[in-house]
Amino acid sequence: MSGWSLHGDGRTVAPGAVVSPGERLNWGATIAMGMQHVVAMFGATFLVPTLTGFPVSTTLLFSGIGTILFLVITGNRLPSYLGSSFAFIAPITAATAQHAIGSALAGIIAVGVLLALVGFLVQFAGIGWVDRLMPPVVAGAIVALIGFNLASSAWNNVQQAPVTATITLAAVILFAVVFRGFLGRISIFLGVIVGYVVAAIRGELDFSKLDDAPWIGLPEFHLPDFAAPGTWSVIAMFLPVVLVLVAENVGHVRGVATMTDATANRYTGRALIADGASTVLAGGFGGSATTTYGENIGVMAATRVYSTAVYWVAGVVAILLAFSPKVGEVFNSIPAGVLGGVTTALYGLIGIIGIKIWVDNRVDFSRPVNQYTAGVALVLAIANYTMTLGDFVFSGIVLGSVAALVIYHLGNAIARARRTGADDAGPIAAG
Repeated sequence: MSGWSLHGDGRTVAPGAVVSPGERLNWGATIAMGMQHVVAMFGATFLVPTLTGFPVSTTLLFSGIGTILFLVITGNRLPSYLGSSFAFIAPITAATAQHAIGSALAGIIAVGVLLALVGFLVQFAGIGWVDRLMPPVVAGAIVALIGFNLASSAWNNVQQAPVTATITLAAVILFAVVFRGFLGRISIFLGVIVGYVVAAIRGELDFSKLDDAPWIGLPEFHLPDFAAPGTWSVIAMFLPVVLVLVAENVGHVRGVATMTDATANRYTGRALIADGASTVLAGGFGGSATTTYGENIGVMAATRVYSTAVYWVAGVVAILLAFSPKVGEVFNSIPAGVLGGVTTALYGLIGIIGIKIWVDNRVDFSRPVNQYTAGVALVLAIANYTMTLGDFVFSGIVLGSVAALVIYHLGNAIARARRTGADDAGPIAAG
């Protein structure tokens, strides 16, 4: 825990500067910002098990363990929180409707293993093929569409309490713009507090489960069942989710590299391995699968603090909360309006990180192939196009990511073929 150098005076971040992964602020600020990351991920991490019927406390436990595992495997060089992956909601729902939870956990483990194998391939074959596969226009599109795809989720929460959501969003923006130093860096956490108070005044809080929840309790564990009938067909249904996880992890690493140091891209393989290992571990004991979290990317973009020390704090806090059902219910009582206001800001910031990748790499949008790569991918994700092929359901993130890859590479292949044909034809035919 002493491996981070102190950034400046430990209290302030100069305009335009960032706190890099190997740096930290003073421990008071670091702990506060770690708790802010827990608040940022909490609503979404709780939502996935709520929708799928998985144990909430178990999911929280393995999100914290997975975050620490990610930091260890990536050598403490990549800041990231591993929360519940939304990409698994559809296959888990389908699997548990026809089979027991053990079969769904087997599918989660299979995806984790495959993701880790992809990570090992990246680690040993190098990042070059990933760069060729996902150049800046594609990478920026994938990062942006992940954020913009979540817009409807934010809107669904806002609609439930628009006044509270608006006040929360305004508080987040005001704290970020008006205040300097520490208060500005924890603008999202402060915005949640303001929104929570407003929700209490408006009678939007529900404490019915809080009174019955014990202070200390063990999470609920389940084991995977590979021998159950139909499990292997369930596993086949889960495997396409790997594409989403690869896109999210690569997009996360590129986003961090854009904001801190380009050398962070060399840890892409480790990031994939770490997320795969975390997903396997969660699936082995009844937790939801994990992924790098957009909410926390948004917090980093807003605060300009990319210190991995913050994520160690967040991981430890999440683990402790998992053993306190009462404290967990306090976080779970954060109403939809507050979450809607906060996520409106966070999801937008994720999208802007993708656009920043385009700007920093001077992507030429006068080229039609680049225009359609970005444009089509974003529309597919924002509208959340879906495609069903048998038991497989592909969401807007998957379709948008595939569209970006196919349009870019097919378009460039056609352009190269036309240039080669013109060169071979000679001046007479060309004329």
